[in-house]
Amino acid sequence: MSAAADPTLSNADLLPTTAAQRHWGWKDFAALWVGMVVCVPTYTMASAMLDQGFSWQRAVFLVLLANCIVLVPMLLIGRVGPKHGIPFPVLARASFGVKGANLPAVLRGLVACGWFSINCYFGALALHSFLNVLGFGLAAPAPGETISTSQFVCFIAFWALHLWFIWRGTESIRLLEVIAAPLMIAASIALVAALMLAVPSAQLFGLPAKTVPGGPNTWAALTGLVGFWATLALNIPDFTRFAKTQRDQTLGQAIGLPIPMALFSMVGVIGFSASAILYGKAELFPDALLAKMGPVAAGLGLLVILLANLTTNVAANLVSPSYDFSQLAPSKISFRMGGLIAAVIGLLFMPWKLLATSGGYLFTWLGGYGTLLGGIAGILLTDYYLIRRTELKSADLYRRGGDYEYSGGWNVRALIALALGVLPCLPGYLAVSGVVDKAAVAPWMISLFDFGWFFSLAVSGTVYFLSMPRRGK
Repeated sequence: MSAAADPTLSNADLLPTTAAQRHWGWKDFAALWVGMVVCVPTYTMASAMLDQGFSWQRAVFLVLLANCIVLVPMLLIGRVGPKHGIPFPVLARASFGVKGANLPAVLRGLVACGWFSINCYFGALALHSFLNVLGFGLAAPAPGETISTSQFVCFIAFWALHLWFIWRGTESIRLLEVIAAPLMIAASIALVAALMLAVPSAQLFGLPAKTVPGGPNTWAALTGLVGFWATLALNIPDFTRFAKTQRDQTLGQAIGLPIPMALFSMVGVIGFSASAILYGKAELFPDALLAKMGPVAAGLGLLVILLANLTTNVAANLVSPSYDFSQLAPSKISFRMGGLIAAVIGLLFMPWKLLATSGGYLFTWLGGYGTLLGGIAGILLTDYYLIRRTELKSADLYRRGGDYEYSGGWNVRALIALALGVLPCLPGYLAVSGVVDKAAVAPWMISLFDFGWFFSLAVSGTVYFLSMPRRGK
């Protein structure tokens, strides 16, 4: 394979994994998911839903439902890894073409850069609060500001910490997750226990749902919640290519994703409600809650937040873009260099503006990119299972002029299918995100965006299936 591979389409990181490299068991995948699930964005997702008028029961149910839904494409696309040993950008070559795969790779990579930046910001807030617990007296944002100078310095410092794991590669990430997952579970249990001792459970779970104009938007929230892990549903072969067997990746993901997501969302629910009762203000972010709980609890809790954000960030938001950007120029961009590029691009995002409101996080960010990635997932699933019946010509994935050359390396049918699945949702997205006035957009277009991930996956997959010839392989 390596001798015949085109150097413009391959490097050591993109070639299929060897038998010796496939040593991840189901426990490794379960630990990987627990390490990624137990993070501030998951906590904030649940607290944001309460802030958007959902009852805690509905919020937790929707989190569980959304993760059961996204687990399906996660497992299906994940099966590519153990069978063919290839990462997501190489899989995308089968449907988009050996050059056209650059498009979904870059789109997925940019979303990961955004998440990387968001997690760095959460880590920066925790580091900033921790330093204040130690007595540094760092300033909060002034009125009208979304981030202070000292918070920005913490953002840069936490960003720089990730570079070590990029340099060390995927095995360092696996070891980090295995070590960190039990610690984060224990810390989450301790936080919940402390809050429930401070606030009677009847009072904690008896708070009425917040009243918001128009009421809570269930479908938009569900789409956003599915979009939360729509990123990993695409690039999960980046991890499953190291699995010992299909059973290991299937069992590990099934154990590690839906139930832990629902359970950890309860931490966000309890934290949001307890802060409202104890301190008179419902806090969206856990660092703000911990800072009010005394120096010992705050210090230990903030250190765990730093660890949680680090484990999630390196696994969920650096592995994918490392492969994705490597796809652009494999002979020049290695996994390590791709990760460094992703980290630099992450600096250009301004997460403190995106996270200024719960609606911006839940609907604009999660719903927006979920719609985009749903279309790509529909095409990948249709191509792999319905067009090619799970069989791929591995050599042709790494050379020009083969079965995946299409037209100059681009499959125009895939591009059209993606556009038809995503563009109808664009007016609704622009209205919800505030780019255009909602009054200027038809209500049905806004409603269509509420179903964005489901719509784009179904439409893109259907259009692709109807337009593609049946090749068998």
